[in-house]
Amino acid sequence: MTASKVLIVYYSQTGQLATLAQQFAAPLQQAGITVDCVPLVPQQPYPFPWRFWHFFDTFPESAHLKPAPINPPQIPHNDYDVVVIAYTVWFLAPSQPVTAFLQREDTRRLLAGKPVVTLIGCRNMWLSAQEKMKTLLAANGAKLIGNIVKTDACGTAASFVTTPAWLLSGDKHYFKNLPAAGIAEHELMDGARFGAKLRDALSSETPLDETLFQNMGAARVDEKLIFSEKAASRSFYLWGRLLMAAGRVSPVLRRVLLAVYIAFLVTLILTVIPVSIVLKKLLHPLLKNRLAQAKRYYAAPSGE
Repeated sequence: MTASKVLIVYYSQTGQLATLAQQFAAPLQQAGITVDCVPLVPQQPYPFPWRFWHFFDTFPESAHLKPAPINPPQIPHNDYDVVVIAYTVWFLAPSQPVTAFLQREDTRRLLAGKPVVTLIGCRNMWLSAQEKMKTLLAANGAKLIGNIVKTDACGTAASFVTTPAWLLSGDKHYFKNLPAAGIAEHELMDGARFGAKLRDALSSETPLDETLFQNMGAARVDEKLIFSEKAASRSFYLWGRLLMAAGRVSPVLRRVLLAVYIAFLVTLILTVIPVSIVLKKLLHPLLKNRLAQAKRYYAAPSGE
């Protein structure tokens, strides 16, 4: 029997996603399975902490899956039993380095016909990003067999403030009277539980399919965010297209429109989103079946 090989590719600015990927890899490595953890490296590094304008200026290309280029990934082998793609979410899309990786011709050859697991670490909204990820994987001929999601511990309302503060300052506890930003330590450590399940499947030569991580609480869907995320994704797409067009005319025009959009976005967060949450709560009895169906769809293939 040939030794199993697993590839884990990721891009981590803060180190949080790298920790999650390492926890996932640990049980596999301890069992003697070859695990190649390959960080993706942008040709032009993204700063951390982010600069304010640079942070927001990445959203048009992120939303439209038009990433900045990466250096060719140093992948040791040509063939793997499983490929794990660990990613965080940029403006409701996979981070640009991960998108760039999935658009490479070499990646298409690597992933064709292969089982793929996605491992997400993000603030809270990941549904639209995973839909885009499914499209990218399908274009590569890959088969998505599992999705594992870890989100910020501080909750939706607080993370609207704490996550941007962390990304722009580098301080996870910038606001001392609010919970720290980021995924809780025990949730990062929980990545090992899923790595152990993959280890057991590989060791027993169990078929790798959509049942792999089912009934493990792999991908919990917050139904309160489903409709808000759809609206935000549409906003990013439309404004992103406008901003890219403006940038072709003049960088100054793009900067001016970006300032307008930031003001619009803050107004949206402070007014429209709270009202929509209240309306959804009032209409929940009428939407219950539709929301349940949507939760099952977005949680697949691993399920809640």
